[in-house]
Amino acid sequence: MADYKGYALDYQFLGRPHEWDPRRLYSITATDWQYRVDFERLRRERLQRVYEQMNKHDLGALVLFAGPNIRYVTGSFQGNWKYNINIRYAVVPNGAPPVLFETAGSDLECAKLDLPWLEGRIRPAITWQWAEGAIPYMARRMVDSIIEVLEEHGVRNERIGIDNIDMAALEAFQERGLKIVNGWPAMSAARVVKTRDEIELLKIAAAIGSAAMWKIKYEWLKPGVRERDIEAKVHEFMLSMGCEVIYDIIVASGGNTSPYRRWATDKMIQQGDLVIVDINAVGPGGYFVDFVRCFKCAAKMTQEEIDLYREVYDSMYAAIDKLRPGNTTADVAACFPEYDDDKYGTVTLQQFAHSIGLSLYEGMWISRAYSLKYPAEIKENMYFAVETYAGKPGLRQTVRLEENVLVTKEGPVVFTLMEHMEEAVGARELVGGR
Repeated sequence: MADYKGYALDYQFLGRPHEWDPRRLYSITATDWQYRVDFERLRRERLQRVYEQMNKHDLGALVLFAGPNIRYVTGSFQGNWKYNINIRYAVVPNGAPPVLFETAGSDLECAKLDLPWLEGRIRPAITWQWAEGAIPYMARRMVDSIIEVLEEHGVRNERIGIDNIDMAALEAFQERGLKIVNGWPAMSAARVVKTRDEIELLKIAAAIGSAAMWKIKYEWLKPGVRERDIEAKVHEFMLSMGCEVIYDIIVASGGNTSPYRRWATDKMIQQGDLVIVDINAVGPGGYFVDFVRCFKCAAKMTQEEIDLYREVYDSMYAAIDKLRPGNTTADVAACFPEYDDDKYGTVTLQQFAHSIGLSLYEGMWISRAYSLKYPAEIKENMYFAVETYAGKPGLRQTVRLEENVLVTKEGPVVFTLMEHMEEAVGARELVGGR
């Protein structure tokens, strides 16, 4: 297949790249009259980023088992259930096209039909996990299938990066004398800075999530519905809009907000409840949306609730403002309130920011547990979910918020445009943050 270079857009009138503007939204469908997401370019540029990181980490090849990593280098997806169970894998020789090892049978035939850009480079995966007494035997066969690719490209004796491995596979690799090293840093560094088409897909996912959140506030949230009812409505709506997977919809109301219960229950929502909704879903092109809003059910917010909302909103936007090229994760973490990250020296995922993309947690976490002492550089075209929480003991109910944010050379751009509570933040700041 000829290498398709794609087209350049004329940004002169826009004054900035199209992908940076959350109001300039493409449809995920294809058409003849507009150049939209270019999936050929998406696959090519992702793979180029992987080659660059392989060179930086002195890797002769990468062996990938994690589903998002396999998708990143091959464009292959066969359902969420296969993402992280180590039954398929890909080999990327440095500078050479990747080889996909897909589960044999109908899955293999579907891959051949679906992935013409991998023509001649799709082989049967040798599964080894759960093989009972045959695990060592099957693991050796799996490693031998990988060695065939390494030898074909003359890289068997070079450093081979592996992203994810179990003990049986580790032993099989060691028996064959391969120089295996940690390949995750190379893949993480490749994925954490997004290409233009990845940003467009993240924007589409954010738009669908924002629409679902609007429906929660204005159509579905009322006294007598259960947390699970809201969860089900969001599932139905987002799937109808073309999302691939609804990863999790967290709905916590009333007392379930303090301490924050991070899963929906069959609790009935009552008038006066604060309701925290966290949408985690995979958009039509495979990229995540992950953001949070807090609503008041059928009542006005109290002054205490307004103060809590404002506390969370202000700290979140202070952190967002630090998401600029050249700043560090320490600059961001310093804006988060002290919390159990400080107390226990570990991540609570509450006063927190994380990179998102093909997976919910991708590339970089930001926490006061370590980011203040071990800062990492913020770079242009990184994409973060920034989340904050008013987690004080003794509160009857409380507030949590989260935004999805693109780092640009002009500053941070919020992609999750669902409004905030006017009672708490004022009309001037309703849509898309400040």
